[in-house]
Amino acid sequence: MVPIALLASLAAIIYAASYLALCAVSPWGRCRRCQGRRSHRTAIGTRRDCPRCDGTGIRVRTGRRLLDYIRTEYQAGNR
Repeated sequence: MVPIALLASLAAIIYAASYLALCAVSPWGRCRRCQGRRSHRTAIGTRRDCPRCDGTGIRVRTGRRLLDYIRTEYQAGNR
């Protein structure tokens, strides 16, 4: 029998690896604030461009930022 803690940690590792693979292949994702609609409603009901994505509807995924940070640090350490 395999302990449940081993299965849980294996599932977490597989999930993290698949997310990082997704970020490497497709670095852009929908903006969470406007859900990709490019604008959002303000408190008084008017529509404005989303300030997080600058009205594009897409943003760089968090995992892609992590991959870029790791690559930059690795390259800086090898100079």
